Amino acid sequence: MTRTAAGSSRSALAARYLAIAAAGNRRLETDFDRLNGRDRTDLAAARADLRDAAATERLFDQRLARIAFPAGTETIARLLVISNQARSELTATAAGSASLSQLQAFERQLTAANGPVEDAVIVLRSQLGLPPPNTS
Repeated sequence: MTRTAAGSSRSALAARYLAIAAAGNRRLETDFDRLNGRDRTDLAAARADLRDAAATERLFDQRLARIAFPAGTETIARLLVISNQARSELTATAAGSASLSQLQAFERQLTAANGPVEDAVIVLRSQLGLPPPNTS
């Protein structure tokens, strides 16, 4: 991971994290809202939204990996990246579905893949002095 200036304060690290998380979350919410709406009957649109979600997850990982956290927080950030990479691989695999029923078979796995990511986010945010994320 690339290092930032040595004296980065926790609030500065928190602000950097929030900036990348907010951008990624907006895109993911849009993609997954469409998957639960119009995309339920449009395979091409669903596949496009899943490809965008996987790309968004990968971009988040790249940006997070550029932040130099203190040792304990760095460990959690790496765990978050690893968990999110697994989720993005599953999302990309789901995007290759040949039918709506095949795509729907991934729903339970995609939901389960959120758990480790959400757990790591909660710990990371706590270490950065941030409240837990909204769950709306």
